[in-house]
Amino acid sequence: MTLTTVSKTRVGGAEGGYYHRIQHASSSTGTDMIFGIYLPGKVTKETPVLYWLSGLTCDDTNFSNKAGCRAFDAAEKYGIAMVLPDTSPRGEGVADDDGWDLGKGAGFYVNATEEPYAKHYHMYKYVTEELPALVESEFKVGSIKSVMGHSMGGHGALTIALKDPSSWTSVSAFAPIFNPTNCPWGEKAFKAYLGSVEAGKAHDATCLLAERSTPIAEFDEILIDVGTDDPYLTNQLKPEGFVEAAKKCGQKLTLNMREGFDHSYHFIAAFVDQHVEFHGKRLNKAVQFKRTSVSHDFSSTQGKPITCKAMVARAAKQPLTEEEIIVDPPKAGEVRVKVMANALCHTDIYTLDGYDPEGLFPCILGHEAGCIVESIGEGVTSVQPGDHVIPCYTPQCSEYSCVFCQSPKTNLCPKVRSTQGNGVMPDGTKRFHDKDGNDIYHFMGCSTMSEYTVLAEISCAKITKEMALDKACLFGCGVSTGLGAVWNTCKVEVNSTVAVFGLGAVGLAVIQGAKKAGANRIIAVDINPGKFDIAKELGATDFVNPTELDGVPV
Repeated sequence: MTLTTVSKTRVGGAEGGYYHRIQHASSSTGTDMIFGIYLPGKVTKETPVLYWLSGLTCDDTNFSNKAGCRAFDAAEKYGIAMVLPDTSPRGEGVADDDGWDLGKGAGFYVNATEEPYAKHYHMYKYVTEELPALVESEFKVGSIKSVMGHSMGGHGALTIALKDPSSWTSVSAFAPIFNPTNCPWGEKAFKAYLGSVEAGKAHDATCLLAERSTPIAEFDEILIDVGTDDPYLTNQLKPEGFVEAAKKCGQKLTLNMREGFDHSYHFIAAFVDQHVEFHGKRLNKAVQFKRTSVSHDFSSTQGKPITCKAMVARAAKQPLTEEEIIVDPPKAGEVRVKVMANALCHTDIYTLDGYDPEGLFPCILGHEAGCIVESIGEGVTSVQPGDHVIPCYTPQCSEYSCVFCQSPKTNLCPKVRSTQGNGVMPDGTKRFHDKDGNDIYHFMGCSTMSEYTVLAEISCAKITKEMALDKACLFGCGVSTGLGAVWNTCKVEVNSTVAVFGLGAVGLAVIQGAKKAGANRIIAVDINPGKFDIAKELGATDFVNPTELDGVPV
């Protein structure tokens, strides 16, 4: 498909992404259409999408120009894309009306069946089928999506979601036309586009909800905001019937009547970040659920060597090299895992720079990862293929005779310490080989900078599949180190004052742990003030940049 970028603008904060306006030939409307799309700073094939549907007289730019600043900042925070379609087909030969509430700028999100609108006015199909498919294929985002809108667009969001709840994760609206078959705007549109008001009941949120006897399972809540000073509240919006229908079927509805606000974009801009947050939480939860619902079939690799890619450290102070390696099947008491996510720790760099007295080369570094069990060796019982695990460089044998595992003061289990320090598995052999058949050393019993690795069973911490592996990997070292420093080593008490030097992964985890422990003053110290915002978000109360103290020691 040919897409034309009309414009591209950096938005969404200092670390944010770009807002694009895209033109394309639409098969639904038979015209060229322009839509806006905000892509966050990081886009993956899982990035969820939030659709915004605008109201009467609007085009694809109104929302971005008047409320986009706050909306895009919120979208960036939750890692979601936003799509802003036009409200109707446009161009030469497209039917129009003398009134502003019909024709161009007023497509009402239906598929017109009546002339002269039937040829081009297919906004329902465009928004629900063509545009999502285009966005997913051309911008490489995910299929999980939500919808919200304003006025006519609020009507569109509600009806689109209620008609096909399985396709949408969540729905919200600002000042929607709740009951369009019972108001002048809706009556005019349905007669012109569909031939009768009666036909419009299939696109009336109040009618659709009134048909139900049970709540919509897909929507735990519907969020709607309306201004108390909206001039269209009583004669066009008419929320009463929708509220009653929600009560009757048991559908949870949060209707915020915003004191003093009207129908304008000032009203939308005031609360749009709350709506994006509402959708962002649900979209990310849906992404994680989809991720954990995916089943992995490892039957073709179990019991066999696996050829995969790895980043190999050939020598100290040398760049890592991407290589194709062979990973042997697990032996007794061992587990082979597929590495799904990795984090970089300073210890990896410390070893690569040649400072680690136990550093052996060539090796595969990495010890903070989220993994899925691919296969297990003889005698393994604590995990099974498909389980999610975090590799632990300090294992836990849990044997009664192990004074370390049985002690409440430490967990420095020595069960595999000697072989781990020698870069081999507990039986003294290696599981990694390069393409020439040469052995490659293991690192900290983990070696997670490989697509597959082999661990001792006692080095596997099984975790819930509900936790995202790209977040869970940090518990392999950074987060657990920080929390342990607070709870186990310093034993921070309620109302304590805590100073945290350095705001890396460990330092930020210390802040979180101290807040959980009840510290009332948490002083964050770092020479990079750019880290202070996230430190504050996680619980820090005071901030010190030593470079600004004119030589005064901290």
